[in-house]
Amino acid sequence: MQDKVIVVTGAGGGLGRAYARFLAANGALVVVNDLGGARDGSGAGTSMADTVVEEIRAAGGRAVANYSSVASAEGAAEIVQTALDEFGAVHGVVSNAGILRDGAFHKMSDDDWDAVQKVHLYGGFYVLRAAWPHFREQSFGRVVVATSTSGIYGNFGQANYGAAKAGLIGLINTLAIEGAKYNTTANAIAPLAATRMTADIAPQELLDRLDPDLVAPAVGYLMSEQNQDSGSVFVVGGGLVQRVAQFQNDGVTFSAPPTLDEITARWGEISDMSHAKPGTNPV
Repeated sequence: MQDKVIVVTGAGGGLGRAYARFLAANGALVVVNDLGGARDGSGAGTSMADTVVEEIRAAGGRAVANYSSVASAEGAAEIVQTALDEFGAVHGVVSNAGILRDGAFHKMSDDDWDAVQKVHLYGGFYVLRAAWPHFREQSFGRVVVATSTSGIYGNFGQANYGAAKAGLIGLINTLAIEGAKYNTTANAIAPLAATRMTADIAPQELLDRLDPDLVAPAVGYLMSEQNQDSGSVFVVGGGLVQRVAQFQNDGVTFSAPPTLDEITARWGEISDMSHAKPGTNPV
């Protein structure tokens, strides 16, 4: 990744900070984007992004700060434009910015649903759409989005967050197909790390084993020229780097619309995954 220009959103702390520092330490030119708000998305400030830029520069790396919100097309365009203005190109995006508005589904407000979708799912879309034409033009691009085990497996109180994170997996699946012709890969990381986002939702003894620096090397590899994996999802944390994937069974084929009794009788076969294999799109 030497001299590659990489945008990291939500890079003012936690995982984003670890990614930005690791990328810069390995030769990348980093745009450190962070709105500087609270965990729920409220507020804004410049100190978080500025501090990470100072840390990178003090270690001999190159970085520039950006404070725009990913939750609008205009803000995302400003983030990518910062890369172009400062470094003359954009070669990769780590879509990491996020907020939490947790709550049981029956109590979830429209605002809490919308706010989380705007930052995670729409934010990923806006920033990647702004960078995508440059990837195509230069026939090189690297994309990593931050998904979550809440999106892969579900988690109580995180219907909004899980839906957004699962949506990002759908996004990279298609970007992997569309980017293949242009040497552009798109992958997802579900990180397990102790950050302000997880400070009160996991036991301390678990958090003590989940240093964000243990996640950064996998992100670094996926942003590198050497990486050719695309459309893949990795759970990374506590020293573990693990790929997860969709699987499918052979299913049951009916020659005519089955009756309720007929499909009920075959449901055990339909749901049996004992001989499942990696899934593919039948279209």
